[in-house]
Amino acid sequence: MKKQLLLIAFVIISAVSYAQNAMYGVRVGYNISNLDFEPDATFDNQHRNGFAIGFFGEYDLSASIGLAPEIQFSAEGAKDRELRVDYIQAPILLKFRIGDRLSLGAGPLVGVKVHEFEDGYRNFSFSGVGALEFMITDEIFIDARYHYGVTNILDDNPVGLEATNTNIQIGIGVKI
Repeated sequence: MKKQLLLIAFVIISAVSYAQNAMYGVRVGYNISNLDFEPDATFDNQHRNGFAIGFFGEYDLSASIGLAPEIQFSAEGAKDRELRVDYIQAPILLKFRIGDRLSLGAGPLVGVKVHEFEDGYRNFSFSGVGALEFMITDEIFIDARYHYGVTNILDDNPVGLEATNTNIQIGIGVKI
């Protein structure tokens, strides 16, 4: 895992150092998240409404491809207080521009839990992200993202229950 993170960091640093055009900005979003349990949960598992806020950079690799690393706070998990998990996340989107106003993006997302210590959740999570972005003006955009958790977020679960995060995020942002 450490070698993979080191490789990803090297690729990002290399790509950013060769980037011709760079933009930075801020983004806020509305989360609709839940936990997918395996096997299915025997208790009420309702979605959680939360928020996300973050800062990003966007670097052009070519006229139609860009790299967008980000740091964000994201309130995720499920509705019950015991099932809520908040993260500091680092999504890295590879963006493909479709015309002047529309972009598709995909990439990995690493999250670090910001809850209390030994609360039954793992400190790190890993997800995949898919995104759709529409530029309203040259600086203001709206977007929609879907995060799908790849790793089990439960720590030392004696009953063999596994849980992964799923999250729909609708956001608005400003590029500077």
